[in-house]
Amino acid sequence: MTSRHEPFRSGPWIVGPLVLAFIQVVGTFGAARNQPEARDPDILAVAIALAGPASLYLLRRRSREVLLIVTAITFLYVSLGYPYGPVFASFVIAVVLNVVRGYRWLAWTAIGGALVLSVVARLVILDDGWSWSWFAGILAWSLLVLAAGELVRLNRARIGEMRRARLEERRREAGEERLRIARELHDTVAHHMSLIHVQSGVALHLVDKNPDQVETALATIKDASKEALTELRALIGVLRAEGEEAPRAPIARLDGLSDVAERATQAGIATDLDVTGDVDAVPTAVAAAGFRIVQEAVTNVVRHSGARNATIRVVVGDERLDVEVTDDGRGLDDASPGGTGLRGMQERASALGGSVALAAAPGGGARLSATLPFGGQS
Repeated sequence: MTSRHEPFRSGPWIVGPLVLAFIQVVGTFGAARNQPEARDPDILAVAIALAGPASLYLLRRRSREVLLIVTAITFLYVSLGYPYGPVFASFVIAVVLNVVRGYRWLAWTAIGGALVLSVVARLVILDDGWSWSWFAGILAWSLLVLAAGELVRLNRARIGEMRRARLEERRREAGEERLRIARELHDTVAHHMSLIHVQSGVALHLVDKNPDQVETALATIKDASKEALTELRALIGVLRAEGEEAPRAPIARLDGLSDVAERATQAGIATDLDVTGDVDAVPTAVAAAGFRIVQEAVTNVVRHSGARNATIRVVVGDERLDVEVTDDGRGLDDASPGGTGLRGMQERASALGGSVALAAAPGGGARLSATLPFGGQS
């Protein structure tokens, strides 16, 4: 993990100073050819040219101290009258890295101090006299170094912000995926287990009175458990699969509502299905949400309402899907699903820009309705 003191990998920190030392030594002798007025490089110039890169090995842990060291080394080099050249590279690197690490005040101070020391060295030590062109040149280079440091700092800050944004996006997507899986598990297990619970109770009640109905109840239990296992295996397959080609769980469709109505009827609640419009024209995400909302609503009717009759209405419009489940049971006090079921339905609808409403049905019972626009969020 990258820390404030280790912004780069280890490789450049080992090889980099060696390469820089070679460049500074060779470059110093090369620069002397174009600056005949400067002092010829000697063993001391070589030692100074090597001292800067050598100090950079401490830069990872002691960047501020290294900046002070290379500033002093650079001043010594300039005050001795050696030719200007790549020997300043160590100073530039130290300034830029301190800006990047947030020690901007120190970097600016070092640049200002280097300017003052350069003027002192030229006027006092070397007695070369004042030159506006010379001063403009070193001022321009100083500002350029600071600008480079600021650009690197801003770029690293932008990259860091992008990484944090990507991490936050991954966390958000993971949270949404957990909610989706929780809804799928709840809808799959709750619906089928409710039917199994009701039918097993019927079988126990009629085992001695009506063997034919017991056989029907057991057949319903078998079918419900088989469907539940199929859906659970499909969902687990999605969770275990890796890569972009991971299989998808079977998508719930509105034409499966006839099975939902049939199972509710087998559970003892006569359920009618009324469909208006072309269900094949409904977008996949909307159809899946509509199916799951109706399935959960019917599950709650079977589990809680005590109803004898229920109606499922599906209306496919030009821009939205309307679904409604009505029963003649005990009403909202007892039939209201509440908890995870209603929350899951609301989450499904909200994800598509729709809504879910639960109210008392005329003449008793409860009515759950949902509106799902085709152009909502997916």
